[in-house]
Parts: sequence; structure tokens; C-alpha cells
Amino acid sequence: MLVGERMSRPLITVTPDLSIHDALALFKQERIRRAPVIKHGKLVGIVSEKDLLNASPSQATSLSVWELNYLLSKLTVEKVMSRQVITIDEKTPIEEAARIMADKKIGGLPVMRDEQVVGIITETNIFKLFLEFMGAREPGLRVTALLQDQPGELARLTKAITEAGGNFIAFGVFSGDDSGSKQVTFKVQGLTEEQARQATLSTALKVYDIR
Repeated sequence: MLVGERMSRPLITVTPDLSIHDALALFKQERIRRAPVIKHGKLVGIVSEKDLLNASPSQATSLSVWELNYLLSKLTVEKVMSRQVITIDEKTPIEEAARIMADKKIGGLPVMRDEQVVGIITETNIFKLFLEFMGAREPGLRVTALLQDQPGELARLTKAITEAGGNFIAFGVFSGDDSGSKQVTFKVQGLTEEQARQATLSTALKVYDIR
């Protein structure tokens, strides 16, 4: 799966000269938390809701509401946006986007097609994909087990579950207790808890959880 398949679009952007007040209103209206900043069709920055809120005066200020509104009307996105923008190509694998966001501790990446911004991939997009990946919205038995990290072990497990009458909804492989093992979490339909347990234990080192 590629970034272009899961990015948010149509793309909502702001301009550098947009006031903080108007930017916050736009974010609230569109229910977004960050937006690329575009000038003359080119990406020049990115601004988050946190950037905008941090630019607003403290509630403890002694300024009047009229003075506050005047100051905010003069403060623009250009003053608070991040200019060093990390971008990603629309043909990049989705897991690479997730890795970059985790490593850089950022919540979103503008998505590029050549020199044009065509979307944005955010942590929310990744969370939604994870829900699909783990079958979170589908009924079924969720099984977590430990397998030896050897060729053919996954095939043996899936064969055992299938032969027992199970139908896979989701399947994920994660790091195990050590370098010689892998933890698997999968969701199946068509089996009782005991059937799923016995089929899994025919190949697995242990079953952590069934629910």
C-alpha cells in the first residue's frame, strides 16, 4: 500500500498571509490539525493547530478583547509556520511514512507529486489503517501467539487454522521475546476459542491470549 492511496484529500492549504484568527477558524471548520502553507503554487511551510494556539495571547494577559483581536489580526501564518518541511512522495510505501513520522516525532507529511503538493498523510490516516490491518471493526476471535522465527512456521500456522475451519480476517507479525521468535496476532471467524487454541498450539510455542 502506497501513501497516495491513504493520504487525506482534497488537500486543505493555507497561505502565508492568512491571519492566525482565520487559520484557526479554518482548522475548526475543516476539523484538521495541520496544513501545508502554499505561496504561488509552491510549498513554503507547514503549520499546525499547536503552532497557531501557541501564537495566541495567554488568558492571563491584561490586554482588552479589542486589543487582542487587533494583535491577532496582524499576526499571520508566516510568523509561526515551520519552514523546514519534511515531505514524502505519493508512491512511497505507507510504512515508510509511518517510520518517518515516528522517528522525527511529527504528526503529518505533505505528499508530493513531482513539485506539487497533492495531499497530506497524518497520524490519523495511519491509525485508521492500523484499525483495518487488525480487523478492529470486524467480529471474530483475536489470537496472540509466539512462533519460532523459522521458514515455514507462518505457513504451518495458517494451514492449521484453515484446516480447522477458520477464516482469517487479519494477521500481523511482530517482534518476539528474543531474536529466535516472532509474535503473531490474528483474527479469525468460524472457530470456537478451544478450536482456535488447539489449532494454534499445534504449531505455536505458546498462546498468550484469545478473546
